[in-house]
Amino acid sequence: MGHVHGLARDPGSGDVLLATHGGLFRLDPGGPVPVGPVVDLMGFAIAPDGRYLGSGHPGAGVDLEQPVGLIRSDDMGASWTVLSRAGESDFHALTAAPGVVAGFDGSLRVGADGSSWQVRTLPAEPHTLAASPSGDRLLATTEKGLLASIDRGASWTRVTAPELLVAVTWAEPDTVVGVGVSGRLALSEDGGASWTQGERPVGRATALHATRTGGQVEVLLVVGDHVVRTLDLGRSLDRLL
Repeated sequence: MGHVHGLARDPGSGDVLLATHGGLFRLDPGGPVPVGPVVDLMGFAIAPDGRYLGSGHPGAGVDLEQPVGLIRSDDMGASWTVLSRAGESDFHALTAAPGVVAGFDGSLRVGADGSSWQVRTLPAEPHTLAASPSGDRLLATTEKGLLASIDRGASWTRVTAPELLVAVTWAEPDTVVGVGVSGRLALSEDGGASWTQGERPVGRATALHATRTGGQVEVLLVVGDHVVRTLDLGRSLDRLL
């Protein structure tokens, strides 16, 4: 697979998906299974309608421009078509929610559906972008701290977090999960106003996904070469890969 750039759980199928240097993989009980053509997916997100969005570089023999721009899959990653900016954009951070798609390719670009874009100003380069489930709020992890926007990237304010966060995601409308430079998880259930931090570091995480299921917040992380799952902010970990 190579380096894992992104991690998500498909809300429709429940599949755990890994966006990697070697393409998209589905994590089955027997291990990761390749899905579709090889595209180095530097950015990956699942749109509200269940379609997959990606960005990066085409593999050998894949009929996409370099870089691919924003691409979309209507068949769970089996094939990809270009939405916009083919040959222009490689989105290293990408997120989608109702009425908004945001990506960073050296500039922050925001649009309604990924077919056209407006360039926005961000105070610092984002490591990750996360749109709230309603699409009315964006979060960005940066070297200057966690930043938030309530106007789809037109303006940004600083959010006080327990420590510098390297990745952030939304588990539900008011529930935010982040992982800090110390490797400890942080949970906010009021949109970032207050936080609870896990006691034990999970390690150096490079990708993060969270959902609330059955009253618990499930957090999936890529830590080194492994995919792990926790329901208690890292106190206990289940290794999925």
